[in-house]
Amino acid sequence: MKSTYNIKEAQSQFAGLVREAENGGMATITRHEKAVAYVMGADDLAALIETTELLANPQARKAIAAAEAGKGRVYSLDDLGE
Repeated sequence: MKSTYNIKEAQSQFAGLVREAENGGMATITRHEKAVAYVMGADDLAALIETTELLANPQARKAIAAAEAGKGRVYSLDDLGE
């Protein structure tokens, strides 16, 4: 299935676009060849929102930078408990 649709195409194939999004795909909807909307799965959207929230947190960004520099803390699964 292609990934870019004009509005008329998207309307006629909407059920298929939703199925594709449920399976991890994403569709771009265009008007006059300009992207105006996207169809993506709920899980992908939730992950995107979570990532945005984490990156908006200065402490989280600092921890990510430390981990990428090899300065992060490492815990075994046993240390974490349940």
